[in-house]
Amino acid sequence: MTEDVTRDAASASAAGAAPAAWAASGARQRRVGGGSPWERYGWLMAVIWLVFLVYPLIQLVHSEAAQGWIVTGWVAFAAFVVIYVAGFINGMSFGGGGLVDPPRPIQWIAFSGMIACAALTIPSIGGHALGFLPFIMSFASYGLNRLAHWVTVTASVGATAVLVLLTPEGLSYVSILAIIVLLAVVNTVSTSLIIRSAEAEQLGLELATSEGREAVARDVHDLVGHSLTVVRLKAQLVRRLMDTDPERAKAELADIEALTAEAIAGVRATVAGVRSAPLRDQLESGRDALDAADVTLRVEGDVASLSPAQSLTASWIVREAITNVLRHASARAVTVRIASGSLAVIDDGRGFSGVEGNGLRGMRERATTSGATLMVAAVPGGGTRVEVTW
Repeated sequence: MTEDVTRDAASASAAGAAPAAWAASGARQRRVGGGSPWERYGWLMAVIWLVFLVYPLIQLVHSEAAQGWIVTGWVAFAAFVVIYVAGFINGMSFGGGGLVDPPRPIQWIAFSGMIACAALTIPSIGGHALGFLPFIMSFASYGLNRLAHWVTVTASVGATAVLVLLTPEGLSYVSILAIIVLLAVVNTVSTSLIIRSAEAEQLGLELATSEGREAVARDVHDLVGHSLTVVRLKAQLVRRLMDTDPERAKAELADIEALTAEAIAGVRATVAGVRSAPLRDQLESGRDALDAADVTLRVEGDVASLSPAQSLTASWIVREAITNVLRHASARAVTVRIASGSLAVIDDGRGFSGVEGNGLRGMRERATTSGATLMVAAVPGGGTRVEVTW
């Protein structure tokens, strides 16, 4: 009768230990989201599952071993409970988190302590100490590393199999062996999924960081490139006007001062990730820049024809296109045509050579990001047409 109760107890212990360990990943979150109900009451889960240690406890009560070994068994049993609950309160890792982060020394000490405690109960309860294995296996799987997981799983299955095959009462532990093997499979699959999830999250973070850096670099390139081009043109104009028209030269210098301040503010806002450039404002800024270079700007269509998201992308396209006109085109006129779902910037300059620099690549990336298509082509008779279509 006692044998049957013990076998059932060990089986229940094996089945009961895993859920407590599965909660380890959730327990680790308390370091990030402190004050949650799990942080305050999660330790109760460890206490609930420890109820399955009642069967090794029964064996201690009925043990016929020497009194010294019985006392040792009781002390070891109590120490095992304390170590396991403490480990569970700290996320099965004593603050480390072995599944993702390297386990800390205290985790190995706790793990060794659990094994020692379980071993010290063997003289008093014999093979019924197998009831501790599921807790030890789960601790290794969720609180240490993969090597510890595999070593502990192998040792636990091996020790139980030896007991089944080589002891007179071995057949009575077959069901326990089956439960331990099942728990080993469950822990292996569960921890593998947790690790893969963490790796995928880390990879996503790295990709997002990389994309964010590229976006900031592109924004700064477009913004600073445009502003410096305009400042250069205005500075050349000021140099020509200093002797012939001092008053206009002063006005141009004031524009240069305003442009540099705007560029500085724009770079700061871009780095902060909050920069917004309405198309209407960009057209006005572009008109001023082109006027300084004696280039005429004509706008056809209504800015309201584009959605706010399209307008934001169009603003960057207009900025870069005008910058390219000022730098390379030697144009006399620029036309911006706005229609529902499309925007085109057309100049009458030298024409597109077919070579794409950083500016054109940046425009193409912005268009693709917004779900649009960018087309850049030479205009018959001279000039370049930059068109984005959603």
